[in-house]
Amino acid sequence: MHSPSGVELAGLASLLVAVLAVALLGESGRRHTGAPRRAHLLLALGGAVVTAAALAGTLSALLLPHAAAQAHRQMLGQAVAVGMALGTVILLAGTLVLPGAAESPGAALRHLLDGLIIAAAGCFVGWVLLSPPARILGDHTPYGCVALILPASMAVVTFGLTVVLGMHAYRPRTVTVWVAAGVSVVAVAATGLSGGICRASSVVSLLAALALSVGLLVVARAVKVADRPVLVTGDVTQRGTAYAFVPMLGMVGSAALHYGNGGKVAAYGLAAASVEGFALVARQYLALVDVKRYTLQLRQREAHFRELAHTDPLTGLANRRGLLRALREQEAGGRPRVLIGIDLDGFKNVNDMRGHDVGDDVLAQVGVRLRANLLPGDVAARLGGDEFAVLMTATPDEAMLAAKRLLAVLGEPYEVGDASVFLSASVGVAGRPGPGDTGELMRDTDLALRYAKQRGKNRVERYQKRYDELLRRHSVLETELRHAIARDQLRLVFQPVVALPSMRIVGAEALLRWYHPELGAVRPDEFIPVAEESGLINRLGAWVLQQSCRQLAQWLVAGHDVWVSVNLSPKELHAADYAGQVADALEEYGVPAQRLVLEVTEHAVATDMDELIARLGELRATGVRIALDDFGAGYSSLGQLRSLPVDILKIDHALVAEPESRTGMAAPLVDVVVRLGHRLGLEVLAEGIGTPAQRAVVEEAGCRLGQGSLFGWGVPAEHLEVQLRTLRSGAARPAPAPRAAASPGGPARSQVIMLGPGVRQVRALLPTDPAFASPAGDQDVGSVDSAHEIGQA
Repeated sequence: MHSPSGVELAGLASLLVAVLAVALLGESGRRHTGAPRRAHLLLALGGAVVTAAALAGTLSALLLPHAAAQAHRQMLGQAVAVGMALGTVILLAGTLVLPGAAESPGAALRHLLDGLIIAAAGCFVGWVLLSPPARILGDHTPYGCVALILPASMAVVTFGLTVVLGMHAYRPRTVTVWVAAGVSVVAVAATGLSGGICRASSVVSLLAALALSVGLLVVARAVKVADRPVLVTGDVTQRGTAYAFVPMLGMVGSAALHYGNGGKVAAYGLAAASVEGFALVARQYLALVDVKRYTLQLRQREAHFRELAHTDPLTGLANRRGLLRALREQEAGGRPRVLIGIDLDGFKNVNDMRGHDVGDDVLAQVGVRLRANLLPGDVAARLGGDEFAVLMTATPDEAMLAAKRLLAVLGEPYEVGDASVFLSASVGVAGRPGPGDTGELMRDTDLALRYAKQRGKNRVERYQKRYDELLRRHSVLETELRHAIARDQLRLVFQPVVALPSMRIVGAEALLRWYHPELGAVRPDEFIPVAEESGLINRLGAWVLQQSCRQLAQWLVAGHDVWVSVNLSPKELHAADYAGQVADALEEYGVPAQRLVLEVTEHAVATDMDELIARLGELRATGVRIALDDFGAGYSSLGQLRSLPVDILKIDHALVAEPESRTGMAAPLVDVVVRLGHRLGLEVLAEGIGTPAQRAVVEEAGCRLGQGSLFGWGVPAEHLEVQLRTLRSGAARPAPAPRAAASPGGPARSQVIMLGPGVRQVRALLPTDPAFASPAGDQDVGSVDSAHEIGQA
C-alpha cells in the first residue's frame, strides 16, 4: 500500500459528487409515477452501479502498492470496465423508456439498433485508427487492457443513440437528448477510468471521475421534467435514414485507408464489420415491418373514411353518396328495385320550438326505426335535413305495402327526454323502369313525394306518368306567369255583392283571371299556387290592388255607391311594407279607405295569432276594413274571433249549402253565425248563394249581405257598371240570373269578349252571364284566388 497522492484523492472526492447525483435520481424516481418513475429508477440504478464500480476501482487502485505487477492493474481495470459497462447498459435502458423517447418497445428496439449501427461503424473506424499501420496513439495504445473494448463500445453506442434520439424523439426533444448525452459522458468516463487504472495514470483517472460526476449530474438535472407532455409523431414516413449512409461511408473510407497503407483485417475489425452488417439487416427488417403495418393502417383508414363519406354521421344510415352507390350496383336476381322517399311533416317546427338537439334526437330515432324495418339487402339513407329514402328489391305492390308500414311506424310518438314529439310523414314510391336510370328513379321518387305533400301530407303516393306532365305544366305556368303583367294577359272580373232582401248592388269582389294566348284561360286554383310557390304572389297582389283601387275610383267618380273587396294572400299579409302599399294605393287614386275591404281567409288564423293581429291592426290603421273569409270552414275559435280586428264575417259557402238538419231547418249554422256576428258588432255576408231557397234561408237568418251565382258571376268592370247605372236611373231591377245560359227574353247588350287562344265574339252577353266565371267557381279558394275584395256595407 502506498500513500495516496493529491490527484488520486481529488479523483476519489469527485466521485462523491456522483453519489449525490445518484441520490437525486432516486429521489426523482420516488416523486414520479407511472412510466417516468420506472425510467428514473432505472437511471438511478445504472448510476449507482457505475458509481459503485468507479469507487471500488479507485479505492482498490489506492490500496495497490507501487510495485504491484502490471497484471494486477489490468485485472482491476478489466473488472472496473465490466462493472461500469453494466451500469451503462442500465442507463441506456432507462433512457429508452423515458416518456417521449419511443412510442413503444418496438420503437425503442429500433432506436437501439440505429445506435448500434452507428457504434459498429465507429468501432470499425476506431480499430483502423488504433491498429497498425495507423496507430495514431503510438506506444500509448492500451493493447494490454482488452476489457476497455467493452466500455468503449458502450460509449460509441450511447453516442449513436444520442444522435438517433435527436432525430426521432418526440417533441420537445431537449430533455431526452440531454439524458442520452449525459449517459454518453458516463460511458466515456467508464472507458477513461478503466484505462487509467489499467495504465496506472492518476491524471486520466481524475479526469474520468470528473466526467462521470458531470454526466450523472446532467442526467439528474434533465429528468426532473421528464414527465412533460410530448407531441407524438409516429409517422414512419417522417423518419430520417441518413444514419444508414453516414456510418457506411465512414467504414468504407476507413477500410480504404487501412488497405491503402498495407493493413490487414484483424478479428476486431471483422467483428465490427459483422455487427454493422447484422444491425443493418435487422434494422431493415424492422423498417419493412413498419412500412407494412403503416400501409395496412393507411388502407384501414382509407376504407374507414370512404365509409364515412357514404354514411350520415347522425343516424348511421347511408347518405346521398351511399344511396347513389347502392343505386349503381347491379340488381340482385333480376328483381326490380324500388325507391321510397320519406319527408317528415312539420319537422321544422320541432327545431324551432324545442331546439336542434331535440330535432337531432328525433332524426336519430327515425334512423333506428328505418333500420328495424329493413329486409336484407335494403338500403336506408338520410338525404339531408328531414328527408330519407329506402332502396329495396321488391315489386311496386310490395313497395307500397312497405311504404304504408313505414308511414305507420314513423307516425308513432318520439320520446325525447320527458316529452313526446308527434310527427307524420309523407311518402313517395317509384320503381325503376329500366337499367341505367338512377337519376330518373330519384327524380320520380321526388315527384311522388312532392304530390304526397301537396295532397295533404301523411300519405303514400306512387309515381305516375302524369306527374311529369303536371311538372312540365307547372314549369310553363311559372315561366309565363312572370311575364303575364307585362304582356297584359291578366284581367279583373267583379262579382257583385248585394244587400238583402232588396238585392241592390252595394259592392263587388275583385277576382283575378289569366287569359294566355296559347294556354287559354288558366284556372285561378292552378296558377295561384304556382305564384305563391315561386314568390310571384306579392307582385300579382300589388297589381290587383292597384287595378281594384283604380276601378273603384272610377265608379265613385261616376256616382256609384259601392265598395270593392280584395283577397289577401298570407304571404302578402306578412310582408313588412304591405300596409304602406295599401295606403299608397288609396292615396294615389283618391279612394276613401272605408270603401276598400281586404279579405283574409280563416285558414290564416291557424298561424301565429299575435303576429296576425299585429298585421291586421296595421292594415286597419290605414282606414280599410277587414273581412274574415270562409268563416266556418277553418280553424278560428270564438275566443280568437273576439280578439281579431275584423269588421265583416263571410259565411263559407259550405255552410250556406248545408242540407236540412235534424231540426228540419236548412243550413242551421247560418243562423248561428249571423247571430254571433251581430252580437260581436260585425257585419255578416253569406257567400255562395246559388238558389232561391238558399237566399231565403240567409234572409230569414237576418243576414243583410249576399254574394253568389244567384246574383251574378264575376264579370268585367264595364258589365257591372251597366247594372250600377241601371240601378241609379231607377230602372227596374233585373231578375237574378240562374247558372244556366240567359234566357232570350232577358236584357242584353253587344260586347266583344276574348276567350281562350281563339278570338270568339260573343254577343248578347248578360251582365250575369256565366261565361266569365272561373271553371272552379267564383268562390275564393283560400289564398288560391289572388283576387281582392273591397267594400263597405
